[in-house]
Amino acid sequence: MVPHLLYYQLIVLGLLWLFVMLSMTWPSPSGPQEPRPATPSTTRRKRGKEPQPFGGLTRKPLCALCDQEATHPTPPPPVRPDPMPPTHRRPRAIDTSRHFCPHTGCDYRGWLGLGNLRANGHPSGGQWRQFHCTAGKGYFPEHHGTLLHGKHTSVEIIVHVLGCLAEGLGIRGTARVFEVDPNTVLQWLVEAAEQLRAFSQHFLHNVRVQQVQLDELFALLSAVKDGTVSEAEAIERLERSPQWVWVAMDPESKLLLAIDVGDRPLAMAQRVVHHVAQVLAPDCAPLFLTDGFREYLTALLTHYGHWVQPPRRQAQGPAPKPRWMPLPQLLYAQVVKTICRRRLVRVTHRVVFGTLDRVNHVLAACGWQINTAFVERLNLDLRQHMAAVGRRVNTLCKQEAGLRQQVALFHTYHNFCLPHASLRQPLPCS
Repeated sequence: MVPHLLYYQLIVLGLLWLFVMLSMTWPSPSGPQEPRPATPSTTRRKRGKEPQPFGGLTRKPLCALCDQEATHPTPPPPVRPDPMPPTHRRPRAIDTSRHFCPHTGCDYRGWLGLGNLRANGHPSGGQWRQFHCTAGKGYFPEHHGTLLHGKHTSVEIIVHVLGCLAEGLGIRGTARVFEVDPNTVLQWLVEAAEQLRAFSQHFLHNVRVQQVQLDELFALLSAVKDGTVSEAEAIERLERSPQWVWVAMDPESKLLLAIDVGDRPLAMAQRVVHHVAQVLAPDCAPLFLTDGFREYLTALLTHYGHWVQPPRRQAQGPAPKPRWMPLPQLLYAQVVKTICRRRLVRVTHRVVFGTLDRVNHVLAACGWQINTAFVERLNLDLRQHMAAVGRRVNTLCKQEAGLRQQVALFHTYHNFCLPHASLRQPLPCS
């Protein structure tokens, strides 16, 4: 006997088959449809590989040093006093025109060649001559205010000690060579660095150059030596390391324009470019060459930019806002290096501001192409002449202040003492 459930299943299957057949054979109420015309397939528009022109910024980038100078302007220089009238006495044989009175209450303090100084010989048969200011009625030795003032050590030893430090010998090694206490060598370095900064600042101004190359290199402090952090961890944290040495140089004359120590954000890049802008002449906008570090673009645009009113694109509507654009004479190119597994695999050149023809025209005077080879070679000189930034050494600085002192010593030594055999034009012999 067949169960009733089987009959129900057969009936349901039959109804489903009937519905399927009717839907296939039943004619459509709208009749046969006409074939639609074939529409062309829309392809995605490919982006051009050509770099887009810089559109400008709606706000001027901020520079801390520029804001500080605007808030606290430099006081006007003091009024130059009248020169001392000549006397009818016998003319002096000692030239005092290159010295000035150091006394605070004297009106002739800091002024050269005004005839207010007189030489009085060597007190007690000493090495240094004594000067007398006829305006302030004060006496002072000729080496007053210098590193040599108050030192009982001979001048030759102090000069040789600083020369060894500038050539890359460590503080303790220099102390062992000249049989001087290491703390004494450190104190001489601190005093010399303070005076050498003022010396470089006095001479480096209104400089005119055609090219400027900028770069930065890392410097580890004594955390690796003390075991606080391993060398592998220090290399991994280089982006966050606060010790970076920033340099800017003229590749033609090998002149070191600016050097500073700090971290690696936008504020530090703006600080270095600010120093370069102070050294260069106000109307000098050279060709800047850097690596692919993106913060240089904003830093250069901060100090070499101006407001531009873009033209209207339509007759109605609000006027476009002014844009902060680079100066027309500003040229900036980058050398972007691609490194894979510690090997250089590709080098590309990118013109950021200006045109490639203008950049090549500036470089053609020296027969060069877009490169940063000269500033990278300067980085090698830094590691050879500064014991604190050498690789695999035990002369690391403990604090950032010690690194700044060695940087100041190298800055003056490189510009005014170190001979550069690669220069094409020798200095005139006087």
